[in-house]
Amino acid sequence: MPSHLSADRPVPQPPECDAVDALINRTRRLRGDVDAVRRDAVLVDEDDPQMRWQRALCDLAVHHLDDLGAHLGQLREGLPPEAAEQLEAELSPGTAPEAVGEVPTGSLIGRVGSAEWNLLTDEVSWSDELLQIFGRTPEAGPLSLDDLPSVLFPEDQPTLTALVTDCLVDGKPIDGEFRIQRTDGRSRTLHMMGEPVLDADGCTASMWAVLRDVSELRRSQQVVHRTHDSLRRQQHIDRTERRLAVELREAVLPPWRGSLRLPDQGPGALDIAAHYLPSEASAMIGGGWYDAMQLPDGRTLLTVGDLTGHGIQATSAMAMILGALRGMSMAGIDPGALMGHLNQLLETSVQPALGSAVCCRFDPATRTLDWAQAGHPAPLLFRDGAGRPLAQPDGVLLGAASAVTYEQDEAHLLPGDVLVLHTDGLARAHDGRDGLRPGTEALLGLAPRFAEARTAQDCVRIVAEEFGGTQRRDDACVLIARIGA
Repeated sequence: MPSHLSADRPVPQPPECDAVDALINRTRRLRGDVDAVRRDAVLVDEDDPQMRWQRALCDLAVHHLDDLGAHLGQLREGLPPEAAEQLEAELSPGTAPEAVGEVPTGSLIGRVGSAEWNLLTDEVSWSDELLQIFGRTPEAGPLSLDDLPSVLFPEDQPTLTALVTDCLVDGKPIDGEFRIQRTDGRSRTLHMMGEPVLDADGCTASMWAVLRDVSELRRSQQVVHRTHDSLRRQQHIDRTERRLAVELREAVLPPWRGSLRLPDQGPGALDIAAHYLPSEASAMIGGGWYDAMQLPDGRTLLTVGDLTGHGIQATSAMAMILGALRGMSMAGIDPGALMGHLNQLLETSVQPALGSAVCCRFDPATRTLDWAQAGHPAPLLFRDGAGRPLAQPDGVLLGAASAVTYEQDEAHLLPGDVLVLHTDGLARAHDGRDGLRPGTEALLGLAPRFAEARTAQDCVRIVAEEFGGTQRRDDACVLIARIGA
């Protein structure tokens, strides 16, 4: 039976691949144009601070266009649906880690500042934008190279020291990141690019740099990484749970495969076959079951049922119910009373659930079928090329109400009759007509083919062909019994 769930929201879908491909091509063209401007900037006067500033901005732009191209490539692949909602929640306002602080707003220029440290005069020059990034007032002024590490996170200070040393001693360009702690308690992640400025004798006279606040960018990357990591962990958990659920279901369901004859000798024996159809819409294992077994008094038990939910919880509850059903049937408890006991069992279970079931007891000597149901589709009787549901006795869902009584009914079967027990999982997308449950009408339409089938296994193959490719929301079980002469 379908899970007891409310309507789900539609999962956010990724953009069309053609639109993303167009953005990737535009990004590549823009990257080439910016790279050309950057090459032109190399030819300008190295002593002109304005030109150095422009070249540094081109370097930053090239870096971020490369990042943009990589991100668009990931976007083209699409975020897995399982992570879309979690990513949306983590990126929503007010969910940023407290350590990151308030994300600065404004244009790119508002998040980029420049600085120059003169090694000959000890003069330090910072742009107004850089003062804002560091949270410093014009009166407080800029920080010298000696004081700059004091505002860094302790673990990032060696990084800055190495960058500055390589620049001043070996003449290497600066390209690195570090985090700062502002006086207002907020933290920032800065990307620093720069190089030494040489005097006429080729000695280092000063060091200039461009610093960009990349806090928002790094925060977004961290959220994506955390979401992907969480998704991988969840996928591992889901795979493990599905494997356990499959193993438990295989251990609990009847060991026989193919057809079964009960009793194995004598008149009126049943030719029995059953099949499990996995869901076409979900990889999760449900709580459906089927079973057939010979009872001590010579009669035969036939049952199918389903519990709400999926996964190991549903299959473990199914194992409990099926074990209790088998035990009470062996003890000779009638189907109606048996349903009442199963209802009490679900009510008192540690993990409450709802379930539907049908329980039939066939006497081969009289060809009489005693049966009861709990919110379940009635068995379908096929005779002489036509099919109909058996008149249904009263019975509510298992676990839905306390101290309820389940009615029991009786049907007389004839040699050659075909009895079909199935779960609600066979339902199709459309509703049945004439008061029939979804899927029942299609099953009844198989009557001519059942009449031509020679065995119960042939009938099961017909059902599998008819319903195997349909878009079912849930897995399904079907059990078919042919009454022998």
